[in-house]
Amino acid sequence: MRILFSRRSLGFAAASLVAVSLSGYAQSGYAQKVDLAPPLHTSGYRILDTAGNPVRLASVNWFGFDEKEYVPGGLDHAPLAAIVSRIQALGVNSVRLPWANETLERNPVVPDYAVRANPQFKGKHAMEVMDAVIAELARAHLMVILDNHVSRADWCCNDTDGNGLWYNADYPEKQWIADWQAIARRYRRQPWVVGADLRNELRSGAAWGGADPKLDWHDAAERGGNAVLAANPRLLIMVESPHYSTDFTGFDKLPVQLSVLHRLVYSPHAYNMDNHVFASYEDLKQAYDARAGFLLHAEPAVPLWVGEFGTCQTLDCGAGSAWFTLFIRYLKENDLSWSYWPLNGAQSSGEGRKYDAVETYGLLAPDYRQIAAPKIVELLRTVEASAPR
Repeated sequence: MRILFSRRSLGFAAASLVAVSLSGYAQSGYAQKVDLAPPLHTSGYRILDTAGNPVRLASVNWFGFDEKEYVPGGLDHAPLAAIVSRIQALGVNSVRLPWANETLERNPVVPDYAVRANPQFKGKHAMEVMDAVIAELARAHLMVILDNHVSRADWCCNDTDGNGLWYNADYPEKQWIADWQAIARRYRRQPWVVGADLRNELRSGAAWGGADPKLDWHDAAERGGNAVLAANPRLLIMVESPHYSTDFTGFDKLPVQLSVLHRLVYSPHAYNMDNHVFASYEDLKQAYDARAGFLLHAEPAVPLWVGEFGTCQTLDCGAGSAWFTLFIRYLKENDLSWSYWPLNGAQSSGEGRKYDAVETYGLLAPDYRQIAAPKIVELLRTVEASAPR
């Protein structure tokens, strides 16, 4: 039942958060009203900063370090500082930054066409660009959650893409752990890098526990999380679930235990599916509570962060639009942290993708200078209208 917390549909592999003017957004939303003091930690079901202030992670996904250009989208259309300014103007406080093991290990020189609006990156390696992107986000006081999205750089996700587990033949588990430690150490001195999303949308037989250690994501998440904390004990550790991070059944009975306390966050994903229509908000609430929301009342207490959710940018996609409006209500009523998929206005190269084609779920236009989804941004603002409890 991937309809509950599911991988995006409407042209994406099925499985599995603006008014038109930007000027008012920089001062809107809780994230902009309180001076955050990273790093972060958890207390019960809440995320707190170093001053003890409650923090709702209000994030956008900015993909590209996980794709075949090895750089985040938009650097071909707008200067880095201009894109970061647009992110600020949305009123969010954080960015989920997907990366691939291939990007870190190969660290290729980035293609000129992918950075043509940022000539300072011509001839630079991918990780040098990542350093610059994270530094610019930090200067804007935007927190960063690093997301190990795939092993081999490509568009995600399906059951046969070779990226469904946290390892494969070309990228074994020991290298996955080594890569996480390397990237955690790389940004250890950067307090605005606040989280490590260990692995995106586990699938391909991944299980929570079970007899087969090669498929046991619970044990692997503990190994990976503890390895990250050994390299940087200040990071939050985000753990997704099997079935494209849609099903957290058993997480309350077999919780993740980390070597550093107050660092664990669970991260479900949510997308509408074409083959299911919720009859009412109560119908949606019951479904989501059964798959992940029950953790908001379970022990041990762990915060939730919806690491991906999204819909068509024009909000004219039928049942998907109705679902999105209901899900916004679910976020508000449960005081959830969230991360909208995606910020990007255009596609990167990859399986089933066409470079620079319109990203139909994107918040930004293909020029990365305009808002393409004002109705969605307005709905996201309503989530941030009240301070987290």
